[in-house]
Amino acid sequence: MTSTGNSRVAMSPSATRARSTGVSAAQWKVIVATSVGNALEWFDFAVYGFFAGVIGRLFFPSDDETASLLLSFATFGVAFLMRPLGAILIGSYADRKGRKAALNLSILMMMTGTAIIVVLPTYQTIGIAAPILMTVARMIQGLSAGGEFGSATALLAEQDPARRGFFASWQVASQGLMIMLAAAFGIAMSTSLSADAMGDLGWRIPFLFGLSIGPIAVYIRRKIDESPEFNPDDVADRPLRSVLVDQTPRLALGIATVVLATVSAYLALFMPTFAIRQLGVPASAAFSAVALIGAIQLCLAPVFGAWSDRVGRFAIMAPAAALFLVCIYPLFVWLAAAPTVERLVVVQIILGLLATAYFAPLPALLAELFPAGTRTSGLSLAYNFAVTVFGGFAPFIITSLIAASGSNLAPSLYAGAAAAVSLVALIVLRVRYSAIAPPMTGPSALMREQQK
Repeated sequence: MTSTGNSRVAMSPSATRARSTGVSAAQWKVIVATSVGNALEWFDFAVYGFFAGVIGRLFFPSDDETASLLLSFATFGVAFLMRPLGAILIGSYADRKGRKAALNLSILMMMTGTAIIVVLPTYQTIGIAAPILMTVARMIQGLSAGGEFGSATALLAEQDPARRGFFASWQVASQGLMIMLAAAFGIAMSTSLSADAMGDLGWRIPFLFGLSIGPIAVYIRRKIDESPEFNPDDVADRPLRSVLVDQTPRLALGIATVVLATVSAYLALFMPTFAIRQLGVPASAAFSAVALIGAIQLCLAPVFGAWSDRVGRFAIMAPAAALFLVCIYPLFVWLAAAPTVERLVVVQIILGLLATAYFAPLPALLAELFPAGTRTSGLSLAYNFAVTVFGGFAPFIITSLIAASGSNLAPSLYAGAAAAVSLVALIVLRVRYSAIAPPMTGPSALMREQQK
C-alpha cells in the first residue's frame, strides 16, 4: 500500500499537548538504546579520524608523511562512499520491516568492520593486503553508518510528534557522547604511551573498546518497542523510488541543510590533527579541546531540540548558520596568529555552541520533510549523500587545501562555504513552506503539504 501522507502525526493541538506532558519509561528506553548504539557507531568513525596519522604510517607507508596522511584520510572518506548504499539498503529495509530491525542490523555490521580493524596486521607484516583489508573494513562500517542515522532518527522522532525536536536531538547528543569518548582515549593515550607503543598496539585499544561495547548495545536494542508511527500498511510500495522521484525537492533541500552539520562535525574530528601538525599545540591539549565540543553537544542538544519544538526549527537554525558563517574565518585568523591552548579552547567552545544550535533541531526538520512510509529512506539518503560529498572527505580536502595553499586558514574557508549552502537551503525552506513551524501548534506547513 502506497503512503502519500502522514495523517498519524497530524494531531489536534489539544491531543498534542496531552502527549507532551512527560517522557515515559518506554520512551527513555528508546532514547538510551538508540543513543548508546549510535554513539558506538560514530565512535569507531571518530577514533579512525583521530588516529589517522598513526594508521597512515602503519597501513599506507610513504616517504612523504603528508602523502601517508592523505592516503589514510582517503580511506576515511572511502567509507563514506558506501554510506549512500547503506542508506538505500538499510533505509528501505527500515521502511519495510521496521526501525528496530534496521538498527539491529546496522550495529552488527559495524561490529564486523571494527573486528577486522582490531586484528588486522600492518603493511610491514602482510604487505599490500593490509591497506586492502583496512579499506574493506571501512567500507563495511560505511554501509552500517549509512543506515544508522535514518533508522535511529526515525525511531526517535516518531516517539511524540509534539516533541520531535527534543526526541530527535538525542541523535546529536549521542554523537557528542561519542566525541567525548574518542577524545578521552586520545588524551589518555597521547599522555601515557610513547610513539612506539602507540604504533605497536596502542592505536587498537579504542577500537577494541568499541567492539566490546557492541554486544551490550545489541542486547539493549532488542528490548525496545517498535516506533508508534511505523505501520506496515502505510509503507510505500517502493520507498526508495518514491523519495527519488516523487519527493525530489524535499530530498535536495534536506541534503543542503545537512551540509553545515556534517562539515562542522568532521572539522571537529580533524581539529586534533590540525592543531598538532599545523599549529604545534600539544596532543593532549588538542584532544581536550575537542572533548569540549562533545560535552557541549551532549548537554545542550536536547535543550536546543526542545526549544525548536516551541519556536520552530528555522528560528534557531538560521541564526546559528549565519553566525557560523560570519565567525569562522576571524576565529581561525585569531587562532593562527597565536596558537595557544587557551585560544584553541575558545574557538572550540564558540564553534561547538553554534554547531550544536544548528545540528540539534536538524534531525526533527529532516523527519518532518518525509511522510512515515518513506521517512527512513528519505532521512538516510538526505543525510548520507551530504555526509559523503561534504563531510567524509572534509579532512582530505582540508589537508589538501593546506598543502596546496600553505595557509592554515583553509579549514575556515571550507566550513564557511558549507554554512552559506545550508543557510540558503533554510531560507528556501522558509519561503517554500511559509514557515518551519513547531509541531506543538498543530500540523506544520511541511506536514500539511504531506497530507495533500
